[in-house]
Amino acid sequence: MFSSRSAVYLCAGLIACAPAASFGQAAGDYPSRPIRMVVPFVPGGIDAVGLALGRKISPAIGQNMFIDNRAGAGGAIGTDIVAKSPPDGYTILLTSSGHASLPSVMKSLPYDPVKDFSPITLAARSVGFVLVVHPNVPAHSIKELIALAKAQPGKLTYGSTGVGAVVHLATESFNMLAGTQITHVPYKGTGGAIMDLMTGRIDMFIMVGTLALEHIRSGRLRALGITGQMRWNQLPDLPTIDEAGLKGYSYVVWYGMWFPAGTPTEYVTRIRSEVIRALDDPETKRAFADQGFVGVGSTPQEFRKTISDDIEFHRRLVNQIGLTPQ
Repeated sequence: MFSSRSAVYLCAGLIACAPAASFGQAAGDYPSRPIRMVVPFVPGGIDAVGLALGRKISPAIGQNMFIDNRAGAGGAIGTDIVAKSPPDGYTILLTSSGHASLPSVMKSLPYDPVKDFSPITLAARSVGFVLVVHPNVPAHSIKELIALAKAQPGKLTYGSTGVGAVVHLATESFNMLAGTQITHVPYKGTGGAIMDLMTGRIDMFIMVGTLALEHIRSGRLRALGITGQMRWNQLPDLPTIDEAGLKGYSYVVWYGMWFPAGTPTEYVTRIRSEVIRALDDPETKRAFADQGFVGVGSTPQEFRKTISDDIEFHRRLVNQIGLTPQ
């Protein structure tokens, strides 16, 4: 019953024909129509989380869940759509930890990232990014990279997918904790950064592990560490950056689900319980592993604390690196 973007128009038509739901609808009758899952980015990436969960949740609730990609403004456009949607249980926000970093890198947002949403659950975390360097960089470990960067302040360069993007913040967090000055070179996307890294125009890139694998295994890039708190089964010999010598370093992207603020608690509880069941399913676990995700599951209260802590972390980081919100 679960479908991706291709079914959006059909489902949207069904919704348009359906009578407006009463916010007082009994929990036992919920849901009585399809649920829209807004992903505030272009198709790909986060969609995989929604697809894997939706395949299990849709049959359990007897209703279709469909992804509606609403990209723009770093995720703010789609997120605002959810913030301003009726709190009737039929619109869910599925987005990343960019929800917590965006308030620090944008001058203003049309919504409050905490007050305008009802957290459902922290659904998944990435296994972490992989820190890779061009083979000509004379560093074969995190300790050697830090020593090299300190010996030549500002000479080494790293790529990112844009100012204020998670890769930029992840690398500046590395710089801050290591006491290094590796110079930022922003790109408009991942492709340009990877190309310049492989040709030696830049020295380093903290990149999505699944995109790095082929280049690491071919020897075109050298992996020095993973940004997560645990090793990745696809690169079991690659240490975390923390265990490789930069104690306390960790930077992972997480993925969560929210309703608009004011959604009845029983609806939050219903969807969360189905997410937890889906995360425990072997098929979901395999689908997540293939994409570099690890299922989490949390209470709404635990998720709210994760959001607040992450907002504060990024506020401090942006202030310390002197990044001017755009």
